[in-house]
Amino acid sequence: MRIAVTGASGNVGARVVSVLAASDAHEVVPLSRRGPVRADYDDPASLRTALAGVDTLVFVSSDGEAARMMTHHANVVRAVVEAEVAHVVYLSGLDADLASPFCYAYTNGTTEGLLARTGCAVSVARASLFTEFFGGFLERARETGELRLPAGDARVSLVSRADVARCLAALALRPPTGRPHDVTGPAALSMSEVAAVAGRAWDRPVSYIAADEAAFVAELALARESPWWTYAYASLFASIREGRWAAVSDEVRALTGRAPASLASAL
Repeated sequence: MRIAVTGASGNVGARVVSVLAASDAHEVVPLSRRGPVRADYDDPASLRTALAGVDTLVFVSSDGEAARMMTHHANVVRAVVEAEVAHVVYLSGLDADLASPFCYAYTNGTTEGLLARTGCAVSVARASLFTEFFGGFLERARETGELRLPAGDARVSLVSRADVARCLAALALRPPTGRPHDVTGPAALSMSEVAAVAGRAWDRPVSYIAADEAAFVAELALARESPWWTYAYASLFASIREGRWAAVSDEVRALTGRAPASLASAL
């Protein structure tokens, strides 16, 4: 079986390639903009060429602004159809609701819809927020002793990139499931619990401060964050406050045979 992985030079894609390469039962084709097999999300012809003869595609989401991502994803979906790829494993997000305030929920849900309409077999991994992504907020808290975020009293089921990569690889090696799999960490933690876990790991007090959204946006602006990412972060926390990232599943264990990593183990 020939398995291709998009975004193979990225944080998740590289891990998927590594997991798949550990088995000799199939050929792994790492796809990225710079090679070794060139597949540029902005270049439909390169995608068609790269997917020729591929049986299964692990489709790791593009990044950047949502509109550009949707162009990238539409290019991949068209190439999948033209190359007659039999099975697509798509990395989506736990929030894939088109009605969500989160800007990337739209790209997640719309891409799932595009794939469903292709008629090819699809397995979807809906990952919760990456522990490593959230680590950026925690690093600031390490300096100040305060985790100041506009999350209210909501909970998040943080999941490691390594666990997500193992789940994607496992889905690629199985027959298509035709359904979404919620890939989450072992527990849904409140921000106060996240702060407490971090404080224990660092042996220093860290407290959670429920920030006002306007103050959070102003802080990002003062830090010279771009307008797009300021909006993206604000929309993410709006979706967090709505409880869209709090689901907990046993999919990591079911797919990989291993329990998901905890936040404490990542700090």
